[in-house]
Amino acid sequence: MKYSFYILIFCLQLSCAESNELAPAKPNIVLLLSDDQGWGDLSVNGNDYVRTPYIDGMAQNGATFQNFFVSPVCSPTRAEILTGRYAVRGGVYGTSEGGERLDLDETTIAEVFQKNGYKTAAYGKWHNGMQYPYHPNGRGFEDFYGYCSGHWGNYFSPVLERNGQLVRGEGFLTDDLTNKALEFIEVNKDSAFFLYLPFNTPHNPMQIPDEWWDKHKDRVLNTHHRFSEIENQEHSKAVYALCENIDWNVGRILEKLSALNLEENTIVIYMSDNGPNGWRWNGGMKGKKADVDEGGVRSPFFIQWEGQIEKGKRITEIAAAIDLLPTLADLAGIDYQFTEKLDGVSLKPLLLNEVKGKWPDRMIASFWADNLSIRDQDYRLSSDGVFYDMVNDFTQTKEAVDISDERKDSILKFKKYWIENVLSELPALDDRRIPIGHPSHVFYQLPARDAVGHGNIQRSNRWPNCSFFTNWISTSDSITWEIEVLEPGSFDVEVYYTSPIESLGSEISLRFKDQYIRTAITRAHDPPFLGIEKDRVERGVSYVKDFIPLKLGTIQLEKGSGTLVLKSDKINGGESIDFRLMMLARI
Repeated sequence: MKYSFYILIFCLQLSCAESNELAPAKPNIVLLLSDDQGWGDLSVNGNDYVRTPYIDGMAQNGATFQNFFVSPVCSPTRAEILTGRYAVRGGVYGTSEGGERLDLDETTIAEVFQKNGYKTAAYGKWHNGMQYPYHPNGRGFEDFYGYCSGHWGNYFSPVLERNGQLVRGEGFLTDDLTNKALEFIEVNKDSAFFLYLPFNTPHNPMQIPDEWWDKHKDRVLNTHHRFSEIENQEHSKAVYALCENIDWNVGRILEKLSALNLEENTIVIYMSDNGPNGWRWNGGMKGKKADVDEGGVRSPFFIQWEGQIEKGKRITEIAAAIDLLPTLADLAGIDYQFTEKLDGVSLKPLLLNEVKGKWPDRMIASFWADNLSIRDQDYRLSSDGVFYDMVNDFTQTKEAVDISDERKDSILKFKKYWIENVLSELPALDDRRIPIGHPSHVFYQLPARDAVGHGNIQRSNRWPNCSFFTNWISTSDSITWEIEVLEPGSFDVEVYYTSPIESLGSEISLRFKDQYIRTAITRAHDPPFLGIEKDRVERGVSYVKDFIPLKLGTIQLEKGSGTLVLKSDKINGGESIDFRLMMLARI
């Protein structure tokens, strides 16, 4: 009897071991996001000029959502990817000066996967808040490399950050970000991981390595916007060169997964954050970036999972960025209880052929700058109140005539609901201050983008992201930030600046309440703008320079709210420094 008992225990242990071996491992997630790439910027979608074989291959090896929608601009889409909720619910209403920040009470997709045993990383453009805990490290990403701003002014070995600390990039930025992603995959090949790779291109500036630009500079563009007279053809060619570079980097990711035998246990997604950043071929659709028409919000979307998602699958049901969190959690077998109701739904039944009966009808809202458009499966209500038949007239050239009154009423009812119950969650006044001194973080970057210039001080460009302050000509001029010190402490302060030799001896000071530090400019540094020779098209965003650090001193910050004030107490040569950013490091 005793031996029978031990045999039974042994068999149970063996059975459990076999069960564990057969149980599917947690799938890895790789989310690839391009910046300002339109639906029509891929050869798989019918563009005869550009060649994107690796991204096209994802459509062949996985599923394509043919009607997938994002927000009209960058930061709202990213917030919706992170939370599964419309961006305005999370306080995201702009793309700079604080409007891009995602509220701290929102749960992110990285936090969900991290709490379920995943290694998490983000490499690239963040654009949902800079200072911790708005920073990626405060939103569930263990490792971050890239920039938190809305765009970057130099793509060749630029100054970036690694987990808050400023570092120097290595080579062309898109390639560099991919290199970091490849390293992360290699290090975590035996762990479940969630990798978010938001590329920086083809967003302005149109900086492109010679090897990619040389393929296009003398080519004749053979695909055009439906109103070709408004297209900047050189800009379109530059975009396509950048898109082919993105495709090459996507190929590097896919090849790494294959080399490590991770294809069968990795879900890979490719998408864009909004419509095209210019008038170019987009399948004839109306609108571009910042528009709520179809062309401004329809994104390419491909998802592959070897052995799980049917190859070449085409899904026509409408879907959106708000669906990513519930879908990926569902595919990974994560049952997570959210404190706030999600706007998105799990697309797993569509992906794995589990739909029983008719897929539920739904509507998706697109909002930006007080413009609201509503899309259901067949129709779009434009921001100016016109209904379009998106099945038979996806170019939105004529008003729908066959739509029933019942269908109109249903869409209008959803629009009313969205305004009253979603848009209303966005406060009329943004009173969120910049946080400084969280006990879990060391570095706090305060760029010109987040500051206010007073007096004669001017921005280098009308677009605040990646701008700097100049024309600092009076001791009464100042630069200020409204901050909240979360925990008191001492902070080393550095200012990143340029200055002509005539300004040597000028003095810079920083004040917070009764605390005050000051130093003099002892090193002249007046470099030219970076990257002009690599700009293939004249840029609209700010040029940047090689700014250098100046140690301002150590300041003691007490807990509480107040105004951080940077001044030039003495100005030589008629003008003080050009100011890019200030770094505070807790000591």
